[in-house]
Amino acid sequence: MITGRTWIFNNKPSIASSAVVGGPFEAQGPLADDFDILNDDLWLGEDSYEKAEKKMVEQACDRALAKAELSKEEVQFFLAGDLMNQIISSSFAARTLATPYLGIFGACSTSMEGLALASLIVDAGFANTVMAATSSHNATAEKQYRYPTEYGSQKPPTAQWTVTGSGAVIVTDKKHDICVTTATIGKIIDMGIQDPFNMGAAMAPAAVDTIEAHFHDLSLTPDAYDLVLTGDLGKVGHRTATDLLEKKGLVFPKGRFGDCGLMIYSKDQPVFSGASGCASSACVTYGHILRQLRKGALHKVLIIATGALLSPISYQQKESIPCVAHAVSIEKRGGKTS
Repeated sequence: MITGRTWIFNNKPSIASSAVVGGPFEAQGPLADDFDILNDDLWLGEDSYEKAEKKMVEQACDRALAKAELSKEEVQFFLAGDLMNQIISSSFAARTLATPYLGIFGACSTSMEGLALASLIVDAGFANTVMAATSSHNATAEKQYRYPTEYGSQKPPTAQWTVTGSGAVIVTDKKHDICVTTATIGKIIDMGIQDPFNMGAAMAPAAVDTIEAHFHDLSLTPDAYDLVLTGDLGKVGHRTATDLLEKKGLVFPKGRFGDCGLMIYSKDQPVFSGASGCASSACVTYGHILRQLRKGALHKVLIIATGALLSPISYQQKESIPCVAHAVSIEKRGGKTS
């Protein structure tokens, strides 16, 4: 069922399991206990950072399968994407997984794009079990979009720190504690920003547009969710999004509007404006948030993953940065209702 830009999943597909993988810097953050695997170096025993990122995707998928007590043959479709050119981290991991594969790209919005599409496939009855995954790596993303980390270039306060990690989730038609209820698909919003060191400001209007559409489509009030969480706006983008939402009359109760990019690292870690990367929303959602839902600390959450759809070529050609945000609502079955 669809209303406006929002898909309503009448069959409420379940999240059978999820797994998140991080690196050594993520191990120093406040959410370290919510990771399934924390690698102690950025190389993961490989001879390139790109191969290390691919390995993290494989780790996340393998752990999610083990937690769901499923074999890879029981997964009917695998949806994945990342930040690398031609989404090589996902595609090369899919080569290892050997499951029917749909490569997707939404930059840092890929986590919720994948979860939304996986839920749609299951809800529509085209599959019983679908896995979605995404990843990012600080060294690979910096090399591709800005400067190699070895260069040691100076960054402005608006810059963000790309999360080294991967998250995988398995969606099924079987009943489990956590279910996916709706998804609102974002549209491209481009405010003319060209600075790749200010992703938060570029992405905030896209997040606001999708949030407004979600609440309008479903006739919801700001207190409908225990938590509304954007993907990786960081300090600058989160403040901008809060101001824009207030102007539109969407004022969330205190403590109910946050950002994954402000959660994964501590205030003592030198991450400038906060975290970014596909793994920012994936690791926080598939690790910390799902655990909070299972424990009953949360009952209904809305995750809005944000993505800046630039490329090194578009930046060199002085193009502005088109952005998008996709929202997915996740609930604990039998929990409180709004």
